[in-house]
Amino acid sequence: MTLPPRSHLKIRLKPASGDRFQPTGFPDLGAALFRRPVGESDWQECLHVESPQSMANRMEETTWNEATDTQVDTFDGIPYVQVVDADGEFVTASRIEPHRLASAYIMDGTVEETGQTGAQWLPARLGLEASKPLDHRRLARGVYELDPLSLVHGVFFAQKQSDGWPRQPKIARAVTAFIDATDVAPAVSGGVKTDRVDTAGGHADTGYGMVPHHRVEYTAREITAYVTVDHAQLRSYGLTDAETELLEAIIGFELASFFGLGGFRLRTACEFEVVDGGIETDGIELTSLDEATARLRTAIDGARDGLGQMTTVRRGSGKSARSKKVRAETT
Repeated sequence: MTLPPRSHLKIRLKPASGDRFQPTGFPDLGAALFRRPVGESDWQECLHVESPQSMANRMEETTWNEATDTQVDTFDGIPYVQVVDADGEFVTASRIEPHRLASAYIMDGTVEETGQTGAQWLPARLGLEASKPLDHRRLARGVYELDPLSLVHGVFFAQKQSDGWPRQPKIARAVTAFIDATDVAPAVSGGVKTDRVDTAGGHADTGYGMVPHHRVEYTAREITAYVTVDHAQLRSYGLTDAETELLEAIIGFELASFFGLGGFRLRTACEFEVVDGGIETDGIELTSLDEATARLRTAIDGARDGLGQMTTVRRGSGKSARSKKVRAETT
């Protein structure tokens, strides 16, 4: 089947319990309210429930096993870069770093195979040369050999020329997803933190006393997840048909894992279910997880010759002992 340049999915959602839900919150902003035009002159109150950057993180999480600090078994054979400490204990990986292959832990660490820092090692792997234009296909090939998911969810190598990088190559997301709600209204509630010992105390800043608090959730007439898959971008990488199919299969697996099981939880008070019959598409299908898994395993076998091996980097002088995804929103 020949896919269009881009495919779109619209997935209708509803709260799994009751009618209220907790949206994402942005620093110094709170809930992201906006209005959209309706008809000739009316406006409708809307809410940004989950951002593209957060959805990218959540989709990638379907490929990772937090209990074992490795990718899920279905992804066996797909390479990534892992960072370990001096004792060989896992620290982080390109799959769970906010900047993926451009992570500071990779850039500042020492590549076991060569003894170079990641920042010294990567330019040649990505085909970056001074006084030459960026070879986008060579860049894509280099990223594919290290971690194909950075071609799916994007990566930006924002390195300075003074560090020996002649370019700052960037690969945009090939799959973009977000969740919005329309015709929304606030659902205001609150509570109190009870101190059974010091009921009259006022030392809330140190954790003592009775501390009342307010809470704002929302209700909505409609909640919709929007997904765009840029097939033209995937084809522009210049990979073989089998390798491009692997990227498509990775996206299919992530979508099936996230949406295909019927429900998912974003925050403490934000759990959604997919509405029966509430999926619209103009190019790709939301398959079952079993179908997506079978497709991915077949794609890995078909593209195995072009896949690299897992790369191990020894941690450099960064301060954090273990890095996790850092989202722009509160969870």
